Amino acid sequence: MLGQESLDRINELARKQRTVGLSIAEQAEQHALRQAYLEAFRVSLRAQLAAQGLRPKSHSATCSCCQHSKKLH
Repeated sequence: MLGQESLDRINELARKQRTVGLSIAEQAEQHALRQAYLEAFRVSLRAQLAAQGLRPKSHSATCSCCQHSKKLH
């Protein structure tokens, strides 16, 4: 996961966004921090599922349902 400093900054930017708004630079920083948080969350979740012996279902190359992230294939 992300460090406590990064989580605190995410929360600080969220509070500021609700009260006075964010500058363009702060919006970019918030977006980058949120993306890093989501990626860390996904990695952690996948590791937990793998430790339990669970893996995402594999779809054939001809799967056309468009409901799956390419990262899971």
